[in-house]
Amino acid sequence: MAQNRRVCNLGERAQNLLKLLVEQYIRDGQPVGSRTLSRGTNLDLSPATIRNVMSDLEEMGFIRSPHTSAGRVPTVQGYRVFVDDLLAVQPLKSTEVSRLAGDLEVEVRSAPGPQEVVEAASRMLSEFTRFVGVVTVPRKSHEHLRHVEFLPLSGSRVLVVLVLNQQEVQNRIISTDRPYSANELVQAANYLNAHYAGRNLDEVRSEILRDLRATRDRLSEMTTSVVEMAEKGLRVDDPGGDYVVRGYTNLMDHGEPEDIERLRQLFDAFAEKRMLLHLLDRSQDAEGVQLFIGEESGFDVLDRYSVVTSRYEVDSEVVGVLGVIGPTRMAYERVIPVVDITARLLGAALNQRQ
Repeated sequence: MAQNRRVCNLGERAQNLLKLLVEQYIRDGQPVGSRTLSRGTNLDLSPATIRNVMSDLEEMGFIRSPHTSAGRVPTVQGYRVFVDDLLAVQPLKSTEVSRLAGDLEVEVRSAPGPQEVVEAASRMLSEFTRFVGVVTVPRKSHEHLRHVEFLPLSGSRVLVVLVLNQQEVQNRIISTDRPYSANELVQAANYLNAHYAGRNLDEVRSEILRDLRATRDRLSEMTTSVVEMAEKGLRVDDPGGDYVVRGYTNLMDHGEPEDIERLRQLFDAFAEKRMLLHLLDRSQDAEGVQLFIGEESGFDVLDRYSVVTSRYEVDSEVVGVLGVIGPTRMAYERVIPVVDITARLLGAALNQRQ
């Protein structure tokens, strides 16, 4: 679950007080003082003892004082220890899992393609957590060739009709090195359908280019057309550079008035995409739920937010990442299982479409 798992070396008393402080701050959003902790704990510790422990926690960098005379709030390091070592994540109730699964199943039935299923998952994450839901579009490397046709257009242009997986149809127009007759294009399509139907689209293209282009000097005209059609017509337009985001405005319910400019910068970053895609790509290579707290993301615009992510799979192949973006003061015990189960449900839903 942790982005950087670490063993907490705090004593039991310090751990308990840190846990109470973080939980209190997540719940109320106000700096927590020693008096508040003394009233809310059964540790039978005096306010003076609690102040001493809090002073130690502050010196070690787990909490900080936002104002001169205020209580304390968790730092990123404090949140990290809380999540890694002190948090008891509770599984979702069976009724909640059923609700998520049912809502996604309804969307799958009516969705014309994976894009709409992904949009539904992003919306569900946002509605369930009241934060921002983000889901990357499945990578095209998962698409398999079912059937292909090539139709001649004017000049050196060819219409490519691709049937992928079970029902997705793509049309694209390519420009070729020379005009091809209808008969040449039929022969090229027949060859590809006979030898490569059911294969991964990107693998088909790579294999043809590797095996056939190496002997181009000895190729027949028909095989030459196969090479060019595969090279240009079967090119994978990977949308791994795209994602769906829902629930922007939810963040406005959890911020302070002075955070408006920061939110604007964050929304701009969502629109620009590069930053968030880089962060999500880091999650694609790691198993389980990943957590980036504040500055751990490496981006200043996210230093007051946490990103909880999990990759999702289709046919045991990782094809994308989904997650939730919210303030560092989020209910992690709630968000983490929602992200985890939604990733599993999304993978299962996309498997049904295969």
